[in-house]
Amino acid sequence: MQEKKICIIGGGNMGEALAGGIISSGLAQAENIIIHDIRRERLAYFRDTYHVGASDDITGAIETSDIVILAVKPQNMEEVLKKMADSVAARLVISIAAGITLGLIEEHLGGKTRAIRVMPNTPALIGEGAAALAGGKYATDSDIATARRIFDSVGITVVVKEELIDAVTGLSGSGPAYGFIIIDALAQAGVSQGLEAETALKLAAQTMLGAAKLCLKGDKTPAQLTDMVTSPGGTTIEGIKALRAGKIGETLASAVEAATTKSKELGRK
Repeated sequence: MQEKKICIIGGGNMGEALAGGIISSGLAQAENIIIHDIRRERLAYFRDTYHVGASDDITGAIETSDIVILAVKPQNMEEVLKKMADSVAARLVISIAAGITLGLIEEHLGGKTRAIRVMPNTPALIGEGAAALAGGKYATDSDIATARRIFDSVGITVVVKEELIDAVTGLSGSGPAYGFIIIDALAQAGVSQGLEAETALKLAAQTMLGAAKLCLKGDKTPAQLTDMVTSPGGTTIEGIKALRAGKIGETLASAVEAATTKSKELGRK
């Protein structure tokens, strides 16, 4: 990877998260990364902040690179693919656009494009992302390994079949927003019980962080962890009763289903 040159098309939040993660992890040097964006102020920001290359010429940016990461909005993807079709050649192409299929990318870029579709999420901004990857027909095992190294630099990765990427979008792609809502609700509930707002938010966020890390240790299921903190006749069981009465499980399942359905709709447009 130290020898690879990486072009990131799109200088938004995810483009920045990837650039920052790749550099801070030591996966690639700043001088081997080039950002393409149509906004001159963003290009200047990347040059000054990350000391990477920056260009508003998409063809030139791609032609100097080995790997191209498409970090543009789904509604802009077809226009970008048309612009890059003549210059992408044998480069590895990685897309993080929701709803954009590997088939569409391969069709627009022609030939035997080595394409990988990735669904990351916003905690990549702080190196705590979760990303699922699916390889296209011409992507090799080595290509998948390369993509995993890139996204492991800003969190964790899993490999899935492309037909499951919409479900990933509904779960972890949109999931941070569900977490923010839960943390905010817990904090507000703490305030209603007399805590200061700042204290309540800090306790709620750290509690969810700790719970998540216990789950990721992998030696106990969420149900087993719940049992660890639940005593017969104690405070936690009363809280759990209230959660179940409010059908929190069904509500979260509905949220994931709705977001998954929307992702499928984006892919059909």
